[in-house]
Amino acid sequence: MAEALESKSAQGQLWSLNDALSDGRFVSVRKMLHELPPSDVALILESSPTKTRDELWDLIDSDFHGDILEELSEDVRNGIITKMMPEKVVDALEEMDTDDLAETLSSLPDEVLQGILQSMDAQDRHRAEQALAYGEETAGFIMNTDTITLRPDVTVDVVLRYLRLKGDLPENTDTFYVVNRTDNLVGLVPVARLLTADPQDKVAEVMDEDAEAVPVNMTDGEVASLFERYNWLSAPVVDENHRLVGRITIDDVVDIIREDAEHSMMSMAGLDDEEDTFAPVLQSTQRRSVWLAVNLVTALMAAAVSDLFEATLSQLAVLAILNTIVPSMGGVAGNQTLTLVIRGMALGHVNGSNARWLISKEIAIGFLNGIIWALLIATVIGVWKQNLILGVVIAFAMLVNMIAAALAGATLPIIMKRLKIDPALAGSVILTTITDVVGIFAFLGTATLLLM
Repeated sequence: MAEALESKSAQGQLWSLNDALSDGRFVSVRKMLHELPPSDVALILESSPTKTRDELWDLIDSDFHGDILEELSEDVRNGIITKMMPEKVVDALEEMDTDDLAETLSSLPDEVLQGILQSMDAQDRHRAEQALAYGEETAGFIMNTDTITLRPDVTVDVVLRYLRLKGDLPENTDTFYVVNRTDNLVGLVPVARLLTADPQDKVAEVMDEDAEAVPVNMTDGEVASLFERYNWLSAPVVDENHRLVGRITIDDVVDIIREDAEHSMMSMAGLDDEEDTFAPVLQSTQRRSVWLAVNLVTALMAAAVSDLFEATLSQLAVLAILNTIVPSMGGVAGNQTLTLVIRGMALGHVNGSNARWLISKEIAIGFLNGIIWALLIATVIGVWKQNLILGVVIAFAMLVNMIAAALAGATLPIIMKRLKIDPALAGSVILTTITDVVGIFAFLGTATLLLM
């Protein structure tokens, strides 16, 4: 219900803004945009064609540019930034958190990035370069550096007086981190415990010494798994010398989970998870053509296998009618296995210690499914075409392809991960090629041997 209300509200806002724009009521548009939270403005921009988006952006107060850029998808954000003057971009990025700054800058074209860095002052340039120093999809890339650290030898009373003088705390602060004089992490103190502790107690007496920390080079997927497993709200990030360098909060992890889900869904269709829905026609066509070209090549491979049995097909037209059944069943079965294994890998369930057992299990499932559906299809074809041999041919091909589909679906993600290829992006295409080629070859090859 909440999602439906949100969608209805966004649609209403978009209609109102479009009506005001078309009527030339720019003051009204500016006022409406000013009254909306940054997340709603970002949603409206992403829901607008490029021309309307540019008009809306020009009407937004520059003081809110940074907050809105944080909320935009990569493609839309880059499209806006590339049209801005570098000085304006620098002003918008000035108040960004370190993780948002790193994400924003890392996705920009190199020439745009260099122009922005050159427009920054020395302090902001250092902060930006430091944010970009960690590789993408690592803990260092998504962490914030706005941490409050405590020393173990001070009293709780001193800490509380310091916090009162400081005023606002960084967002999503649930824990303070305790470090020594060389900034090595030695413990942590939950905020609730600090507030209820005896003011005369020292921090060392109320802190947890067995604090778990995230290595700065850990992948963001592993970070998300740790947060899920231990129900963390935040976690400290340390370098190779165990020095505290930042923290990761639950809002960062939610973003990772959402982005990974979008990536998997869009990759299955060969699309970028950050692709702009309202991107220009030529840009979208170019991106999709790459994937369509790959699919054409795989389709030609399957056609080439059929061509090997042209003589068989020309003499037995019924084979052409039935030729799609075996590859289709293998493709569905293989994609079931492929999806299951990719999900298991994403959750950290599949690894080197259990991969062999999982492959054996999926082959066994493929064999049993092959027996079940081979018997069924053999019966159907035998009765339908009054040809027992033809039923045996398609049954044998079905069994072979079901086993091949299970083997390919279980092993492809593991092999591709070792080759540092995204299995969600390319696994489905390769699997479909395998099931098409094996299915057609098994069916037509067996038919050539037994029916010709």
